[in-house]
Formats: sequence, C-alpha cells, structure tokens
Amino acid sequence: MDNGASSYRRFLSGDKEGLAEIVREYSDGLILYINSFVQNICISEELMEDVFVEIALRKPQYSGRSSFKTWLYAIARYTALDCLKRYSRFSDRQIDEMYDLRDEFDLEKSYIRDEQRITLHRAMSRLNKDYSQVLYLVYFESFSYSEAGKIMKKTERQVKNLVYRAKKALREELRKEGFEYEEL
Repeated sequence: MDNGASSYRRFLSGDKEGLAEIVREYSDGLILYINSFVQNICISEELMEDVFVEIALRKPQYSGRSSFKTWLYAIARYTALDCLKRYSRFSDRQIDEMYDLRDEFDLEKSYIRDEQRITLHRAMSRLNKDYSQVLYLVYFESFSYSEAGKIMKKTERQVKNLVYRAKKALREELRKEGFEYEEL
C-alpha cells in the first residue's frame, strides 16, 4: 500500500496530519493535471482545493483496487469535468477571461526549471485535451497505461493508442517551434 493510502487511512482514523501529508504530496501534480482540462492555473488551484475538501468532508471510501494516486486523480478528473459542465451552462465568456493568466507562467517557472521543459509544457497545452492528459499522466506522473486508463475511463489498449498519437502530435508541435525533443 502506498504512502498516500496509509496517510488517508490515518486521516479517516482521526489523525488530521494524514490529510496534510496527502495535500503536500499531491497538490502540485493535481494542479497541473486539472489544468490540462480547464486551461487556467487559477481555476486549477481552486479545483485542487475542492478535491481535498471533498476528501476531508465526505471521506469517500478508498477500496484499494488501484493505487491511491490513481484514485485521487480520478476524483480530480470528475471535479474538473463537473466544473466545465457547470461553467458551460452559465457563461459565454472564455474561462481565461475570468483570471489573470500571469500566475500560470509564475507557477510554470517554479515547477518546471529548465527551458526544454517549459517549451514542452507549452507545446502540450496546444494539444487535444486527451493527448495532453494522457502524456501528463504517463510521463509526468508515471502512471502505467492501466492506471491512466482507469483515470481517463479508457481501456489499456486505448491509452496505448492515445499515447502513440499524442507523442506524434507533440513532436509536430515542437517541430513547428524549431525544437527537437530527442526523448520522444
């Protein structure tokens, strides 16, 4: 059982430090994952907080059928999709107009240190949402194809195909900028 699961179990038993450990461990990654849906870092931060509020107040059951991280990212996915669904009903403004996007670049610079990773991150943001999500889950968060499939509600085979197409699209985006990323 991974550390997140044991921390969550401790939290459910009454140890508030268990939840604090989960927040410290997973908050940055969740922000960037949620950002692949909403394309706004400020809203992503708020939705990340909503994920932890959901866990703290409702205390959903973690069954252990997948890793704790997979379970947590699945909750984040539902939270982001729910936000997009609610937002699309009530507004005709672009989601980027609601917040100052300068904050996104500050977070990128602190989280992604070198110039290659910044370029890669920006190229990924221009990809189809499924492509950027699958690349983020598999390569940045080190989820297996099976775990990424559980989060994205796809089969392992679909995830493999999606990764293949996403890498091809990412290569093309990077080439447009004159950048060649050798590890792809």
